[in-house]
Amino acid sequence: MGVDVYRGRDPRLGRDVAIKVFPANASADPGRLRRFEQEARAAAALNHPNILAVYDVGVHDGAPYIVLELLDGEMLRRRLAGGPLPVREALDFAVQIAHGLAVAHERGIVHRELKPDNVFITTEGRAKILDFGLAKLVDTEASGAIEVASVVPTGAPQPRPGLGLGMSGYMSPEQVRGAPVDGRSDIFALGAILYEMVTGRCAFARKTLPETIAAIVREDIPVIHSSNSQVSLALEQVLRRCLEKDPSKRFQSTPDLVVALSTLGSGAMISSPAQSLAPAASPSTWRWYLRVTALALIALALGAILWAFFFA
Repeated sequence: MGVDVYRGRDPRLGRDVAIKVFPANASADPGRLRRFEQEARAAAALNHPNILAVYDVGVHDGAPYIVLELLDGEMLRRRLAGGPLPVREALDFAVQIAHGLAVAHERGIVHRELKPDNVFITTEGRAKILDFGLAKLVDTEASGAIEVASVVPTGAPQPRPGLGLGMSGYMSPEQVRGAPVDGRSDIFALGAILYEMVTGRCAFARKTLPETIAAIVREDIPVIHSSNSQVSLALEQVLRRCLEKDPSKRFQSTPDLVVALSTLGSGAMISSPAQSLAPAASPSTWRWYLRVTALALIALALGAILWAFFFA
């Protein structure tokens, strides 16, 4: 957004903070100013350990500013520069991000720009969602969500220099088409992030923006578990469901996704492909097991009767 971020000190509460300042000489651009105000209002409406906290907002010498929680760590994008993450670590981050999104979605706020550049990993291993600058309030009256002023209307993406709105490599197909979006669009983006965390590759990034958009709309992710022993078939199935082109085929809510990811993260479903793809016992095998069990029980019963007859 072309803003500056400073490290500051809150003398009243005695804590270090981050101060995000919008340039005063750029305030004539209503679109940028609207996005800045929108980010402040949307983020301030949320309160969750996995969402960057907003402490204050104001204007100084014509320059709007936001006072934010100061974080110590690194962006997820930088973490991914070292290659794929261990599956358990990736799942832990994905669960945390999903928890944060669930709170936002409950308040009727869709992030719309979720990507590794907007996720911060603290030194304690906590994932924090940043920058609700493209957030769009949905179903305000029905959900009772806090009103967000100057909401950018859903429409055809307006490209910024070198980028599509929402960093197109993580946009959902409906967002690329300029259709209305809801929380399922964020679920698609989280699926793309999780794919990148476990494979080290961006799911849909191509050499050009048109090729990237075409991949988002038409292409499925390649098979993972056959070439990566750390990714189970169950994890791949969760990824594919997140990345369905049709929103109705994805997880329909972030709480549902949290449950699926938590199940994987518990270790119950993390395994090698050999374990994941082990064939189930055939009907004839099950019949053999039942017959052997039945014969064993009959033998035990006969033994008990004979013992009682001769020795009781």
